[in-house]
Amino acid sequence: MNAGNRAVWLAGAALAVAVVALIVALTAAAGEDPPPAAAGASAGAAPDPAPTAGNDDPEEPPAPATGPIATEGPATPRTTPRATGSATASADAVTCPAATVEVADAASLEDALDNAMPGDVIHLADGRYEDKFTAETAGTADRPIWVCGGPGAVIDAGDVEGGYAFHLDGADHWRLVGFTVRNGQKGVMADEVEHAVIQGLTVEHIGDEAIHLRNFSSDNVVRDNTIRDTGLRKPKFGEGVYIGTAESNWCTVTRCKPDHSDRNVVSGNHISAVTGEAVDIKEGTTGGVVTRNTFDGSGQSGSHNDSWVDVKGNGWTISFNTGRHSSEDGFQTHEILDGWGKDNTFKGNTAHVNGPGYGFHFTPDVNGNKVTCDNKVTGAGEGLANTDCAA
Repeated sequence: MNAGNRAVWLAGAALAVAVVALIVALTAAAGEDPPPAAAGASAGAAPDPAPTAGNDDPEEPPAPATGPIATEGPATPRTTPRATGSATASADAVTCPAATVEVADAASLEDALDNAMPGDVIHLADGRYEDKFTAETAGTADRPIWVCGGPGAVIDAGDVEGGYAFHLDGADHWRLVGFTVRNGQKGVMADEVEHAVIQGLTVEHIGDEAIHLRNFSSDNVVRDNTIRDTGLRKPKFGEGVYIGTAESNWCTVTRCKPDHSDRNVVSGNHISAVTGEAVDIKEGTTGGVVTRNTFDGSGQSGSHNDSWVDVKGNGWTISFNTGRHSSEDGFQTHEILDGWGKDNTFKGNTAHVNGPGYGFHFTPDVNGNKVTCDNKVTGAGEGLANTDCAA
């Protein structure tokens, strides 16, 4: 091939490549998925409220950690980016690494939280930390952010009338371990949080619920905590552990979408002197586990607070828990919305009800919920369950 022919051939090849690239680009553009805002634009308002059970608190949207609780207004979209990595927080106990940041007062703790980076280990010296605190920086699967202390390190939010004592706000991959939280309207609140561990805390003297995972908070672990003395502001809102958001509050907290706070694990907690349910699991949540906890319902009061565990989500496993003293039933399910409160499994639990109801009560229908024959029930006026047990 002479030089002239080679030049013509190269020019033709370049033109062909350019045409193919243009066609590929146009095809990709035509088939491109809509951006997230457009994809969710068809979500309508929440359906009319159905009769509810459990905490119907008109929840505030995610609010700053200081100042009064906001009571109205739309939830704001998350601004903190999701951490990278796909590892789910292990349900196994965690052990705090050596400290990288030592704090001994409220100002230094606030500064440490504001400046936290993946891999930081914040250690609380014994003493009182009098304020409400917020964490907003995400850790990563390989480099979580830790806040560790002993029971003598006390987060004290001051009173039970307003605010979150400790707020994880979009703070994925955090580990809160060992310290005490008291005197907030709500104890530990998690909004839009994934892969966090809340372990070994003492959460006490709280206005409403002690620990709350909501606003699409999934794959978190709440384990080995001591929870007591809740509901001091309003007894009907005094749950120990609260998962998700009531349907009546979806337009306040989750932009009118179901609160899919899914696959959370509640394990090994000791929950007593709570005025609400020990564990309240809301409609919209799926696939979590409540296991090996101990419940004492002697302090139950207020409307609908008549069981240790109330499941309104789907596909939860409630296993090997022990409860004592309930005002009505041991464990309940409710169908608050069509399609919810179903296909939950209760196995290996021990229920010393000492009340007029059932060990396991599925309402208004059984709805695919299952109670296995290895559950043990004593002191229940109506017996084991309102359905036959299964192998």
